Amino acid sequence: MPLTVTLLSLCQALLVSGNILLIAVSPLIGAQLAPGPAWATAPVATQWLGLMCATIPASLIMARLGRKRGFLLGNLIGLSGVAVASLALVGEQFLGFMLGTWLIGIGIGFGMLYRFAAVEATSVELRDRAIGLVMGGGVLAAVLGPWLARSSQDLFATPFLGSFLGLGLLYVLALIILAFIHLPPPQATHDEGPTRPLFEILRQPLFIVAASAGLIGYGVMNLAMTATPLAMQRAGFHFDHVATTIQWHVLAMFVPAFFTGRLTARYGARTMIVVGCLLLAGCGVLAQFSVTLYGYYSALILLGLGWNLTFLPATGLLTETYRASEKARTQATNEFLVFTTVGLTSLFAGPLEASLGWEGLNRLLLPLALMPVAILLWQHLVKADRRPQIEH
Repeated sequence: MPLTVTLLSLCQALLVSGNILLIAVSPLIGAQLAPGPAWATAPVATQWLGLMCATIPASLIMARLGRKRGFLLGNLIGLSGVAVASLALVGEQFLGFMLGTWLIGIGIGFGMLYRFAAVEATSVELRDRAIGLVMGGGVLAAVLGPWLARSSQDLFATPFLGSFLGLGLLYVLALIILAFIHLPPPQATHDEGPTRPLFEILRQPLFIVAASAGLIGYGVMNLAMTATPLAMQRAGFHFDHVATTIQWHVLAMFVPAFFTGRLTARYGARTMIVVGCLLLAGCGVLAQFSVTLYGYYSALILLGLGWNLTFLPATGLLTETYRASEKARTQATNEFLVFTTVGLTSLFAGPLEASLGWEGLNRLLLPLALMPVAILLWQHLVKADRRPQIEH
């Protein structure tokens, strides 16, 4: 595996560490600063809104300036968001804090393209393994993110200010690593050849499967994960228990990434997506029977595994749906669809958890988790119906 892929994996680890920290502390900060409980997850939603706003510009900027310059720009925007959020915490300004998380989300939006940069830096045969290695950087994040959240929350008189200063340090480290990464120039990865209309690309059955698996897998996972700190706090659990639950969840998300590529190559992306959807549904089922600490642990582990087996194979499938000249538009559209869904789930996580409770929220997720399976079954039936029939 090229050194570039390993360095991208480290950048991904730092990015996800920051994400985990934000997931653990932002709903709690929101609960302190927001005008009402229903607004507690609004800072998480603005983070994902920023990510959504970055998806299309990030892909187009990288098509023109190259991956490396785009990643550097994204990290600098993320650092500016850390500064704004920190000042808002000191001043107890809810809207200012939301602005800070929005800027951080824009930076994350650029970083979410690390997995596509890894595909471009290696051979077609190593595509799924390269995606897995980059996403596997989240294993380091599973340790670093919760530790940083626990150890930094009370460093200063202002609660959680230390967490955001630690987040800024992660982004600075990513900038240093990016300075040593050699990525192909844009003319080598984004061809100027003929392109099909965007609608023609989007209506391909393969794109529909890839996009639906990505947005459902990420959306279902994010809705349950964002609601977890609030649900656990409402149930009387200590913040250390919340951070540990998120830690186990993130380990489940990223540890399998080292094997997902090989499994996908052997059994096929569609099979892996079906298994992932069943695991996501398993989280919803388990949540109906156990609201103990170990019940939360188990449900969030299933949730993480389900995300891994839907999102990673979907990324590989997506790369088969476009030509080099269509790469920027197709990737941008996919990222926009996925992270618009993620942003909406973050926005609704607080109100849904407050009104439905942990069990009711997970009942809502059960049919959503199985939608990609229904799409695959529908495509299989349509394809079978079009086969020549034997006449008697």
